[in-house]
Amino acid sequence: VQLQASGGGLVQAGGSLRLSCAARTIFAINVMGWHRQAPGQQRELVVTITRDGSTYYVDSVKGRFTISRDNAKNAVYLQMDSLKPEDTAVYYCNVVRGGSHYWGQGILVTVSS
Repeated sequence: VQLQASGGGLVQAGGSLRLSCAARTIFAINVMGWHRQAPGQQRELVVTITRDGSTYYVDSVKGRFTISRDNAKNAVYLQMDSLKPEDTAVYYCNVVRGGSHYWGQGILVTVSS
């Protein structure tokens, strides 16, 4: 499974960004999501969405981030609102299929105070 992610960039605190990720595969994907890795920190799970729309959000982004997906396109999106400097990180698209994890290229999100 190949993943192509886009979006990200530099934004001021309180601003918004949208990340997109498309999976190149003919197979249906159950779980899609986003992880992030801040400087000097371990990679952490941010949000996931299943094929039927069930979602999980880490507490720190609840109410600010919204994940969505387009099953027909095997695409997942992350709308990030009310961004905070602590959201600064490299964000990675992730999908799980057949028990294996696949990762997109990292996208840098920088939130200035």
